[in-house]
Parts: sequence; C-alpha cells; structure tokens
Amino acid sequence: MIITVTLNAAIDRTLSVPNFRPGRRHRTVETTTMAGGKGVNIARTLKTLGQPVIATGFAGGSTGTRIVEQLTDEAILTDFVRIRAESRTNLSVVDPTTGEQTEVNERGGAITSRELELFHDKLLYLARGAEVVVFAGSLPPGVEADVYASLIRDLRKMGLTTVVDTDGEPLRLGVRAEPTVVSPNVLEAEELVGHEFNDDEDRVIAVREMIELGAKEAIMTVEDGCFAALPTETGLKMLRVHVEPREPVATVGSGDAFIAGYVAARYSGKPLEECLRFGVACGVDSVQRLGAGVIDLREVERLTAEIEVESLPSTAEVG
Repeated sequence: MIITVTLNAAIDRTLSVPNFRPGRRHRTVETTTMAGGKGVNIARTLKTLGQPVIATGFAGGSTGTRIVEQLTDEAILTDFVRIRAESRTNLSVVDPTTGEQTEVNERGGAITSRELELFHDKLLYLARGAEVVVFAGSLPPGVEADVYASLIRDLRKMGLTTVVDTDGEPLRLGVRAEPTVVSPNVLEAEELVGHEFNDDEDRVIAVREMIELGAKEAIMTVEDGCFAALPTETGLKMLRVHVEPREPVATVGSGDAFIAGYVAARYSGKPLEECLRFGVACGVDSVQRLGAGVIDLREVERLTAEIEVESLPSTAEVG
C-alpha cells in the first residue's frame, strides 16, 4: 500500500480563459473542479496507474466533505481526519492562447494540537500496512514546520520508504530527517541549497548537495525532465532524464504526476533509472490535460520510449 499525505487538501477549480487579462470580463471555454492538494493529486495518478493507494490528511467543513466525496467518486480510498476549520478552495486560470497560468491559493483552515495528534496516530496506524508514504504540499495554519521531519523519523523506524515534496522550511527540515526521496522543482531546490542555478553543472551540484543534506535519493524536476542523484554500491549515480518538450495545456500538477509515476514504478520493483523514465513520462503527459493528476496510461506508455536517460559525471564538471 502507498499512503499519500495532504495536510492542506483543497477543492481546485481550473478555468480555461482565452486571452486572459486582469481587470477585464472574460468567459471560460472549459472548467474543471476536483479534489486537490499535492498529495491528493499524486493519489489520483497512482490510482490511474493501478497502484494500491490511500489518501489521508485533514478535511474540514462542507469543502472537506466535498473533497472526500469527490475522491470516493474516483474510487480513491481515503481516511482523513475531520477538522473544525473549513478546508480551502484554490483557483487556477489557464490561458490556452499563451499557455500562461495564474493561481490563487487559499491558506487553509487552522489545525488544533488535538487534531494534529489524531492525525499522527492515524498515520502510524495506516503505516502498519504500507510500504511507501508520500508527504506533499503546503502546511495549513497551526502546523509547525517540522511536522514532516518528525513523521519521517517515525516512519523510518518502521522501515518505510518516505518521499517528501514541499518547499521552504518544511522541506529543509524534512530533508534533514533523512527521507528516502526528495523531489523539489528548480525554485524549491534553489531555496533548499541556498544558491541559484545558471547551467546544468549547477543543477548537478544541487542534487548532490541534497544528498549531503540528508536525502537518500534526490530528484529535481525541470521543464523537460529531471536531474537525479541515486545511490549505488560504489557511490552516487548522477543522471539527466529528458524528453522533447510539449506545448502544455496546463502545468498544474505535472510535478505531482512525476512523483506518482516514480513511486508507482518503484513500488513495482523496477530499476531506479526506469522509475525516473516512467515518472517523466507521467509528468509530460499530465501537462496535456486540464486537471491536476490526470493522465492517460496509454499515452504514458508510449511516451516512456521517447525518454532519454543520460549518465553524468559525479564530479562538478559536466560536458
């Protein structure tokens, strides 16, 4: 079983609005409304990939009820802690004529110490029947930045594979807790390692630095694939995985689809390089669709053959 943790779940509305301009009146040409939050998006993709997954986290008020009902309609197993505060609603506006995307995300309802304690107990109970736990997304008000780190340490003692995808201080502390996998995007990675990236050499250095900070495997997603540092018996293997970029319909959730693909392949026992290839295929396919975590398995399998995996020197120099 794979568990996805979404502490700040949401209802996500995505509007397709041609020639979108702030301050003007527009009409949508397409609208989607889905249960969301990074962990929920990952669970959706894992379900499409046929993997056993259960989504957990916090859900509150009528919005929280709607989140759970929508996931149930998608046949995704859930076990959320109900909270007093209302869960959030997020809005994305996609301009299909330019590919630009504007997001407005609510902060989410505040979590009490008792609710957090209930979640901790629930996760440890669920983890008894799991192999992988994915922590993804922002933290709601009332939750300390070290929550992922604390939970990762607890799950490591149980021998579980842990994956973390967040940003800022929760990411920094989470990596120090020595998760199995960390997978930020470029901006998140720059903040984590403390410097900007000008070229591929900087990106290779960055994923190696994430290993030095505590992660066992470090993957940084980029527009056309990823950079990765993976452990081997003789040291680190540095990889560049890439594919010819596609014109995106919407980029919301592409990183979530990547993580789901990587975790699904890993859960199935595939070699880590093949896991990266499959993850990139899932991420690339997801940007062709409106709605986070939505993929077409047949297209993913076709795309996998187009993904190139290049070994890079483990030193700072790259060609």
